[in-house]
Amino acid sequence: MENSLERARFNMIQQQVRPWNVTDERVLAVLEETPRERFVPDAYQGLAYADIEAHIGAGETMLAPKVVGRMLQALNIQPVDRILEIGTGTGYVTACLCRLGDRVVGLEIDPGLAEQAQANLTALGLHRFEVRVGDAFSGPVEGYPFDVIAVTGSLPHEEAVASLQEQLSLGGRLFAVIGEPPVMEAILVTRLRRDVFRRDALFETAVPRLENVPEPVRFVF
Repeated sequence: MENSLERARFNMIQQQVRPWNVTDERVLAVLEETPRERFVPDAYQGLAYADIEAHIGAGETMLAPKVVGRMLQALNIQPVDRILEIGTGTGYVTACLCRLGDRVVGLEIDPGLAEQAQANLTALGLHRFEVRVGDAFSGPVEGYPFDVIAVTGSLPHEEAVASLQEQLSLGGRLFAVIGEPPVMEAILVTRLRRDVFRRDALFETAVPRLENVPEPVRFVF
């Protein structure tokens, strides 16, 4: 079983991640050494390395491997970076972030998933993380500003991005997927100065919406 999982992980990198223009060797190494099967329910073990958003319970899914690879590469995470992950799920992306950066705060709105993430990450022997139960839009996250913010669910409108990018440090990077189905856009926001942010379009995709995103403020005349 272990050999078949190792083979599936190797194939995931060679057939899904690399062809999607992921060339950063640090990212590829992290994906190779992180056992994705540990983060999905037993019933989905055989699909852990498939090119799909694997189900993790509570009606939630895990980002497809190639999207995780592109996200990690775009964020250009450094060993000293403090990271906020929004939508921790069962902790797979958290584990990858832990291996690339300094310390990770994982925010998960579902208590059951947060508990699973804590157990999964501890079982892997990871230490530089904290899983919190909370809503990313209830106010600034304790510990901000962050050097990196990774949003693992889609945001339907620009105002949601604006509320999160204010928690970036100078030079900090935020990855998010913006828009509505069927086509969304993955973007990277970089804080250049206090009130200056650069936005780079990365690729088109479609991922499930992040839970509890507030509706945009509409002015009534």
